[in-house]
Amino acid sequence: MTQDPNTRAEVEPTEIGANAAETGERRLEDTHDVTADHEVPIGDLDFAAVAEHGHVAAERDPDAPAVLTVDNLKMYFPVKSSGLVRRTIGQVQAVDGISFEVPKGGSLGLVGESGCGKSTTGRLITRLYTPTGGSMMFEGQDLAKLSNREMKPLRRDVQMIFQDPYTSLNPRHTVGTIVGAPLEVHNIVPKKQVIPRVKELLEVVGLNPEHYNRYPNEFSGGQRQRIGIARALTLNPKILVADEPVSALDVSIQAQVVNLLQDIQREFDVAFLFIAHDLAIVRHFCPEIAVMYLGKIVEIGDRETIYSHPHHPYTQALLSAVPDVKQAAVGGRRERIRLEGDVPSPINPPSGCRFRTRCQFAQEICAKVEPPLLQIGKRHKVACHFAGELGAHPATPVTTEILGVDDQGSAVPGATPAARLSIPGYEKTWYDLDTKQTAGA
Repeated sequence: MTQDPNTRAEVEPTEIGANAAETGERRLEDTHDVTADHEVPIGDLDFAAVAEHGHVAAERDPDAPAVLTVDNLKMYFPVKSSGLVRRTIGQVQAVDGISFEVPKGGSLGLVGESGCGKSTTGRLITRLYTPTGGSMMFEGQDLAKLSNREMKPLRRDVQMIFQDPYTSLNPRHTVGTIVGAPLEVHNIVPKKQVIPRVKELLEVVGLNPEHYNRYPNEFSGGQRQRIGIARALTLNPKILVADEPVSALDVSIQAQVVNLLQDIQREFDVAFLFIAHDLAIVRHFCPEIAVMYLGKIVEIGDRETIYSHPHHPYTQALLSAVPDVKQAAVGGRRERIRLEGDVPSPINPPSGCRFRTRCQFAQEICAKVEPPLLQIGKRHKVACHFAGELGAHPATPVTTEILGVDDQGSAVPGATPAARLSIPGYEKTWYDLDTKQTAGA
């Protein structure tokens, strides 16, 4: 449905509120039915079990164009020396050359352990940080190169749900002021209509609309996160960066909020960059997942490929750590891959592959040459010299021919390395690991 961008925010919250009022009660009833049927307290269920009684997992539209294209994005934080004259003595390489696309109306999940650069990536996209390098193309404009004044009109289209519901809300402002501030800043509605609009948005996220005059300290952590979601939805954004949006909520409430985000995504074509630690939630909400490690994307692909056929040793170790409630119920335990050592410092990351210091397959080439994020399937990329399925990693590097090096990582005389490989999105052809030839249409 085509809408006037100047009037869309005046109409849509009412529609959302009506849908939320209707579906909210149904979700609560569904949750009650789950506990009644299984006679198990809701806290003993995992997200996947609860989600089965809500919406089905989100699916990808294969024809959707990219609403956001991130290319070689970098963010280095300077490290200053102590003393009277403070000099830059190093840099924290929080994000170092990542590339990906977020489809219009779709969602990309970003996972990885703490400190890998997920939240920094989200803050870069919303321009809370100014990137050190790279580009972020959104509707023909590079967000990385816009000034604060030039960014203001675009901020209504690029919003964020913050990770910490306690520090992201001003304790001196009421909920009505917090949620209504974007409406006033962007002059969306007359001042006398701000409070009615705030009440509608609070109803959308499952809060009592009459509590608009309360302060954040009067709400629980989960309720505060819902307030943050309401604030992010105020301007009906085109892309929403959700940084751990449900980590503060109980399992049953997580399912309700994720279902709510799916409703909003389908009805208003909102794209999501969904950052989370809970791989079950990411699997349900995101048709495509990117795995980060120490500022780099090491593997990216569609849901089925990443969860069933991961090729990077780090992705395999990450998935092996996910508790499997169903498997525990029937007995047996999935083999856990334990990584040795600690995560290196982003101030002085390892040369070549950043995961090599903890990888059991690492060889000399891994220290000399950084593996490119190579497309190895229709919608699958991996950055590893020894990429392969669990238990089938090759004994020799698979990237030597395209990089023009030998098995030790030394340049081969006369060899011509392939052009830049780590690009956003997917191409129609890819590199087949078995034949080491180009495959695809």
